[in-house]
Order: sequence, then C-alpha cells, then structure tokens
Amino acid sequence: MRPERHQQLVAFLRSLGLECGDRDLTPIEEALTHTSAGRAHNHERLEFLGDAVLRLAAAEFLQRHHPGLGVGRWSALRAQLVSDRWLAEIAERCGIESVLLLGPMATGDSAGRATVRAECCEALLGGLYEAWGGGHGGLEPVHCWLTPHWQLSAAELLSDPDRHNWKSALQEWSQGQGLGLPQYSCAERSQVHGDPHRFGCTVQILGQSSHTGLGPSRRSAEQAAARAALATIKPARGS
Repeated sequence: MRPERHQQLVAFLRSLGLECGDRDLTPIEEALTHTSAGRAHNHERLEFLGDAVLRLAAAEFLQRHHPGLGVGRWSALRAQLVSDRWLAEIAERCGIESVLLLGPMATGDSAGRATVRAECCEALLGGLYEAWGGGHGGLEPVHCWLTPHWQLSAAELLSDPDRHNWKSALQEWSQGQGLGLPQYSCAERSQVHGDPHRFGCTVQILGQSSHTGLGPSRRSAEQAAARAALATIKPARGS
C-alpha cells in the first residue's frame, strides 16, 4: 500500500472515531476497493463477513441499550438497523465515497451509487473486524463507530414503529378494517436520476380519501403515500 493511501485511510478511520495505531490496514483497503476497479482483491469477501458482523453487533447494541424490549421488538428494530437503506445512509454520512476505489462504470452510475455505498460500508465492517483481530475485539471498533448512529435511529424507530414500513402498516390496517388492499398508482414525473421527486404515487383505500407521496423511486413514492395515509388514520388506529 502506498504511504499516501495509508495516510488517507488513517485519516478516514480517525473521522469515524477510530485510532488504528500500527495496525495492518490491508483489510480496510480491500473493503474499500469495489469490484468495478478490476483489482484482484476487492470488497466482496469482506462484504460477506461484514453482514454477519453487522447483525451480531446490532444484536449486542439492542441488548445493551434496550434490554426491556421483547425479542420480537428486537428483531424488528435490528432489521431496520442492518438494512441496505440504513447502510447507504451511514456510508453517505461518513463520506465513504471519498476513500472508495471505483472503476469508471461505477463512478458514472449515479443511480447505483447508494447500492455501492451500502456494499462497501458492509465490507468495511468486515475489514474492521479483521484489522482489529477478530473475536470480540473485532467488534469494538464497530460499536465505537456505529453506536451513536444506532442510538439516533433506534430512538426514531421507537417513536414511529412504522418508520420505513409504512406500506406494510397501511395494508395491515386496511385488511383489519375489511377494506381490502390499498391500491397504488404511480407515475414518473421526471427522468432525472437522483431527483428526489422523480415519481409521484397516489394510494386509495375503499371508502377513504386518497393520499399522495413523492420519491426518487416508485417504491419510495409508495412508502411516502402510505405514510401520508397513516398520518390521517393513526388516531383511529389508537382508539
């Protein structure tokens, strides 16, 4: 590894709150090398390891910080705290793209940028686990980095249990009321990749007012519409 690259990785890890000392940062370099770069060692192996590391660390976090929750609530929360969406958000927040090694195709694919961030973020967790020696010692940097982010996300999710699962919650309510399935109608409003309002969606439930939502994808627009609908029926749900 070139000295300037080593220093770049040291500075990046320090920005995450991690001091690496004289550790071998080869696993970190591997984790941050996307397959599109065409190198012999890339992020895929460590992404596989990072998936397991992430799930275990998230389970430990929930048991330490939210011991009063039941196993069902733990499972639901963990699913959110290890999702690709969450990983992509954390990766963007920490500026992982500034240290990624990407090939030309991945660099020019703005639509797939979130997926690349999530993949390499997961690989980075595997890289941290290896660089810190595996075992419980390998989980220490993961907890150090992610615990503040998990605390914030967990608080948001506990205050809004339907967060990011609004479609499922709306469907459960509508079927419970004997109103059948919500009907979604989406339309593309622009063809600009990354436009946060690229798609518009309207959701209709039998006998209820329609609600609309916007998003960068059809799925996100549907979620936004479902969220708007839930906002009006929550009092009824709680009564």
